[in-house]
This record gives sequence, C-alpha cells and structure tokens, in this order.
Amino acid sequence: MHHTLKLYSRHREFSLKFYLFWAAWTKIPLLGRLVRWVGNWWGKKLEGAYLLRTAEAEEIVDMAAELAVGPCACRQITQKCDNPVQAEIMLGMDGNVFVTERPQDYRRITKEEAKVILRDCHNRGLIHTIISCRDDYYAICNCCACCCVPLRLSKVYGIKNALVRKENIVQEFREHLTRHVATTHSH
Repeated sequence: MHHTLKLYSRHREFSLKFYLFWAAWTKIPLLGRLVRWVGNWWGKKLEGAYLLRTAEAEEIVDMAAELAVGPCACRQITQKCDNPVQAEIMLGMDGNVFVTERPQDYRRITKEEAKVILRDCHNRGLIHTIISCRDDYYAICNCCACCCVPLRLSKVYGIKNALVRKENIVQEFREHLTRHVATTHSH
C-alpha cells in the first residue's frame, strides 16, 4: 500500500472537491493549459481511473485478498442522481485501510457480495473503474455519468488521463499482486 493511501482514505471527499476546484481553472485562458497539463501528468503518473468491463471487474474481485464496500465518494459529494451510494468496492491485499480508518463508512464483504454489487451497478447502467494511487490499485468504483469525478475531469475539463481504458488492466492488477506478495515475503 502506498503511504499516501491512508491519508487519502481519511480525506477522500475533500480530495475530489479539490480536484474539481482546480479542474475549473482549465477554463481560464493561458493558465488553463498549464492546469490541464499538470492534471494530465498527475493522472498518468500518480493517480488514475481505468475503465473496466464487468467481467474484468469480477476477475479482479476474485484476485483480491480482502474486499469492503463503502460510499461512492463522487456521488456523495455531487448528489446528482438517485443511484445507490454504497457501491464502491475497496480492494485489500493484506487488510483494508478504508475499513481500518473509517469503520463507520466501510464494511467487509465476500467476493460473491462484491459480484452482486457489480452486476446490479451494471444493470443500472453505471460504469466500473479501477482506481490507483501510484501503482496501488485500491478500489473498483461503480459510478454514473453525472457524478463520476474522473469522467467529468476528462469530458468537461479536458484532463484525458483522469479516466482511460487499458486493455491489459487485469494483467496489470495481477502483476501488482505478484509484486506485493514478493515484497511482503521479503520483509
């Protein structure tokens, strides 16, 4: 787990509001190009959201060591629709920082419960994304087009690296797990 994930877990809503605040600056002539460039760099190098098909999301759920469900922070802060808020699946490799840091908001679930959530969200027309901080994949968000912060950053503000599609995302997740296990066993 990347060390900033613990801090982020405590302040997710603030972080998303902060991203949207700075993204609005992309609309300012001249300064907007710099903000967009920084946002795209940030999305490519530090934090990102990657579109998933339902089958890919289910495959990732099967690989995760621990799962939890909690509120979709995007829907929590924007409140633009009636889709279920309890729809973000947190991925844990050896414990779940979100359950530890915010037990009032997150609860552990089984892989089958996670798949039921994924299928329900798919049937509602929601999009699945896997979210990363540096090289740590920590959540599968099931969001809507009206609330999804990465989608809004991409479509409204031109920060295209906020939400991308990688055909090999499941393989990248598998490699992430392999590196995590190797690092854990070497200590």
